[in-house]
Amino acid sequence: MESVRAVVYLSVCLSLMTSLCQGQRSAADDPVLSLSTSELADALQNLLDDAEDTVGVSVEKKASVIPRCDVGERCAMKHGPRIGRLCDCLRGTACNTFFLRCY
Repeated sequence: MESVRAVVYLSVCLSLMTSLCQGQRSAADDPVLSLSTSELADALQNLLDDAEDTVGVSVEKKASVIPRCDVGERCAMKHGPRIGRLCDCLRGTACNTFFLRCY
């Protein structure tokens, strides 16, 4: 019984190794994987340039998004009787309306 189990385990291991080796051999024959590093870098740069032109995603600040500010940074500005927000304080801190800083 033990010898049968050992033969089954050995045959499973050999079949797995054979399939992995076949995958390695077929990947080496693929022309895309045999490109040099500089060719791959050029192709990636071209892809990124094309995507930048077509998508048109702007990384500018949106009107509805207020940036975050750290503790001690200026978070507001006084305009006469009104106070204008410059940024949102981190969680656990608040904008002090007298000092106009996050505390």
